Amino acid sequence: MQTGRLQQHADSFQSGADGYDRHRPSYPEASVDWLRGPASAPLEVLDLGAGTGKLSAQLLARGDSVVAVDPSADMLRVAAERMPQLRTLVGSAEHIPLPDSRVDLVTVAQAWHWMDEQAATREVLRVLRPGGRLGLIWNSRDESVPWVAALSEAMHQGMHPTAFTPALGDGMTLLGRHVARWNQHTTRAGILSLATTRSYYLVASPAEQRAMLARIEAVLDTHPETRAEAILLPYVTETWLAAPWTGESA
Repeated sequence: MQTGRLQQHADSFQSGADGYDRHRPSYPEASVDWLRGPASAPLEVLDLGAGTGKLSAQLLARGDSVVAVDPSADMLRVAAERMPQLRTLVGSAEHIPLPDSRVDLVTVAQAWHWMDEQAATREVLRVLRPGGRLGLIWNSRDESVPWVAALSEAMHQGMHPTAFTPALGDGMTLLGRHVARWNQHTTRAGILSLATTRSYYLVASPAEQRAMLARIEAVLDTHPETRAEAILLPYVTETWLAAPWTGESA
């Protein structure tokens, strides 16, 4: 498991699942299709670090059988309430509560950075069937847009990275990367609420939380794109596929 400050941020998601589910975006359909690959038959999928099941729902909609695993029982409660057909298990990436060779695909949405990459990779390799894959997906605000860059600075002021490049443990190799750009339809209140679901807000003191929301309000007051009733918040979604390393070229 992660230790110190990173573990503190990860532990911040043990509660507050309802707000997380309301305000966090899901993933572009093209990204989910690329992550699944060309399989026409339903897949057996482990959605690891599933949270409230944002990605699980999109996989279920494609006919896949999905097991959602997360350390937070509160997150899984929300997922199960929304998707009674979803199997949920409290567990971690470092100790996956599934038998060997159980799934065709392991997905990790917005969560690989919270995991011990070596231990998590060993467990992923254990539960994958021959020919199985690991899919990692990550939403980042598109900071090439000036007001979004200002928003990100107001949100975390360097406390937490917005971009993510995965590092894998021994025994797996990256196969490819897919990028999608899209806009989340939101409002001023939605952006403020989104900020309150971030780990760097959740672990901050009340004074730091108030200061962060004040900085965000100032950004929203400054830019014409954010003074409208409806706001388009630009995102970049990056998706990676990985597979067990065989010693041969992919």
